[in-house]
Amino acid sequence: PRVEIYLRGDYYQANTDTIDKMLSEKLPLEFRGFPTNYDAANDWVLTRSDSHPIRHGVKCVNAQKFITSHRVFNPVEETTVLDWLTIPQQDLRMLRHGHVFHDGLGILETVRRKLDYYPKDIWLYILSAQWHRIADEEPFMGRCGEVGDELGSRVIASRLVRNLMALGFLMEKQYMPYSKWFGTAFSELQCAEILTPIIDRITSSSGWEKREKHLTEAYEIIAGMHNNLGITKPLGAKVRSFHNRPYLIIHGEDFAKAIYEQITDEDVLRLPKKVGCIDQITTVTSILDYPKERAKLISIYISTEA
Repeated sequence: PRVEIYLRGDYYQANTDTIDKMLSEKLPLEFRGFPTNYDAANDWVLTRSDSHPIRHGVKCVNAQKFITSHRVFNPVEETTVLDWLTIPQQDLRMLRHGHVFHDGLGILETVRRKLDYYPKDIWLYILSAQWHRIADEEPFMGRCGEVGDELGSRVIASRLVRNLMALGFLMEKQYMPYSKWFGTAFSELQCAEILTPIIDRITSSSGWEKREKHLTEAYEIIAGMHNNLGITKPLGAKVRSFHNRPYLIIHGEDFAKAIYEQITDEDVLRLPKKVGCIDQITTVTSILDYPKERAKLISIYISTEA
């Protein structure tokens, strides 16, 4: 357990050392049965101390620098379409849902309200792109299995499952965390109750035909969830064959197209189709965690083609 104290920039510079020393000497040695001292050799491990000073887990933070330190824009100021698309959802989730005990400066809650969720047309753009990700690989799970590539079939099925789970986050307007907490956070979505048992069957099935049977269940549930959103006219929520081939798919491109047609914001319409947000472009930690690296991805969106 740790606590961060957010201070104004000028106050941070003048008082951080004093606050740190005071806490090391005045914090109780124990709180609710837990020691408040961290081990000198491992600052992630709590260890009991019989005297002060202690190595506490309270950190002073410059509030203004915190807001901009892990992102390429300042959400206190105007936020552009490209700002929204190039900040990872894990950062947005942390900013929006990290527990704030008290906001005496009135800074954090202002930011949290502004970042509550994507503006509507940006959400539609990302949602459309996510359906395209499913459409791109829908038939491949069966095609791999049919030629005896069981490993390839499993890998593609797993990728499709993750894309379906990501759709669940988008449909329920919840930011996704990074991979460590992805499954945990998904379990808290409303759709998890019905989808999780099906996902378990998809990932544990041997043979592409069994895998396809359970995938089609998930497809039809997700399609029904889309229709319940009411953002497009109702679309077919039953799987169909992939052209004249024996693979059952939901035809994600139909959903992607119908969603994209609802976008009216000219700045969003100028973006290249199908690209989506940074989380749909890459999962590389060395890009997602570093604003200067993420900023380079802006060039992907600079396109004259809609």
